[in-house]
Amino acid sequence: MRIDIAGLPPERIVFEPSPLAELGAALHALAEPGHHPGLHGWATATTASLKPDLADRLHEADFLWRNTFSDIFMPFAGVSGGPRRPGATLAEDLDILDRMDDERFVLAALEFTCSASYQDGGPSPLVDAGRAARSLELAATRGPRQLDFAERLLKDPPSVRAWVRRLLEDCAEAFFADTWRRVGIQLAADARHKTEILRHKGLADALSAVSPALSLSEDARRIEVDKLVLGRTTAVDPAVGAGITFVPSHFGWPHLLVLHAPGWRPVVHYPLASPELPIPASVETLKLRLEALSHPIRLRLCRNIARAPYTTGELAVANGLSAPEVSRHLAVLKKAGLLTTRRRGRYVLYQLDVTVVARLGSEFLEGILR
Repeated sequence: MRIDIAGLPPERIVFEPSPLAELGAALHALAEPGHHPGLHGWATATTASLKPDLADRLHEADFLWRNTFSDIFMPFAGVSGGPRRPGATLAEDLDILDRMDDERFVLAALEFTCSASYQDGGPSPLVDAGRAARSLELAATRGPRQLDFAERLLKDPPSVRAWVRRLLEDCAEAFFADTWRRVGIQLAADARHKTEILRHKGLADALSAVSPALSLSEDARRIEVDKLVLGRTTAVDPAVGAGITFVPSHFGWPHLLVLHAPGWRPVVHYPLASPELPIPASVETLKLRLEALSHPIRLRLCRNIARAPYTTGELAVANGLSAPEVSRHLAVLKKAGLLTTRRRGRYVLYQLDVTVVARLGSEFLEGILR
């Protein structure tokens, strides 16, 4: 994922929390607790406390946040002539959302689960009959409630928008207001800290502080995001105004989300760093490790060296292979970071790094969910 920033003034790089974005992340954590093992206690307690009516309404609109929460939760990036930065309160964020025109609201509301062209942009389903039909077809695969919601949204956007606002306000009253009082201070402190790093050390250090998955290109013209998804956007589009916003999240991990829809200013929604959280492996490292373990001979070698250190010759004898063949396979495993080595005289002993292998499952999940 690449974000073009060539010529972007430093003052257009903003770190700031968003109550509405954090509510979207919280709703996603409630809908997909498997993505967020560290939040199981909070998710279980919050779900149990919801009144049946509110729980039913959340289920009705859950495709706004189940897959990955919709861009409508970051309206400051998409409202033409808008404030360019999040509101200080949930009410302010919702007021910004109210300023979004119906066509953009509907496109954003349906873009992930009821559309297949997020990065390509294109007309809203409100003005394109083909896209409207496709959106309804995809909504139907999600279930009757989602289909009903999408039909109402396309037929009468203002009433559904009012319904969504009431739903989010009811979430604030039921659980999010208390949650925001607890986490909002932490998020604001993180945003101030990242702003100080940007001011005193520069963008490269600020990106590194946000996430190891973020980096500045060598020519300082792009922000590069290590994600499986491919995409490109710009922070210097004159049609929407220059700028990029970094929004911290308490509920975000393991997700690192990048708003890169055409016609929107880019937003990086990043999880707060924590000593308890592992440093994510790069996509390239994950690819190397999965490919290294995909070969049946290398799996047989791993079975040996997981139990004790072996030399190349010992592995060749144990598996009926030639020493050069074993060496080639060990080189692949070593390049993937799956082996440790030590010398015994003139021999090199190879052993599987079981700590790295034990992390592979969670690294895989982090990589595909990032």
